[in-house]
Amino acid sequence: MDMSNPVKTASSLPLLSLESLPQRQCATVSAIDWGHLSMPEARRLRELGFDEGVGVEVLHRARLGRGPIACRIGRMTVALRRAVAGAVLVSPVTR
Repeated sequence: MDMSNPVKTASSLPLLSLESLPQRQCATVSAIDWGHLSMPEARRLRELGFDEGVGVEVLHRARLGRGPIACRIGRMTVALRRAVAGAVLVSPVTR
C-alpha cells in the first residue's frame, strides 16, 4: 500500500500517512501498519504511546528529504524515521 497518497475509508474521511501530513496540522492516528515495521520499531512506537485515537502533530521535517520527522504526541516531542512515519495513518483534524 502506498502510504504517501490519501486513502478513502468507509466513512469517506481522507487518511494520510504521518510522513505526508502537512506541518502544524493536527491529526488523529487512525491505524498503524504494524506489519510494515520491524519488531523494535513497533515496540518503540507502542512505548511512545502511538495507538489508534491518539492526537499527533508534525512539528518539523529535516531539510534533506530523507531525514527524520519531529512530531508531537501528547506532551512529548519525538523524532521518527520517515519509513516509520509512513506506516502511521492519520486523519487530519479540522479546527
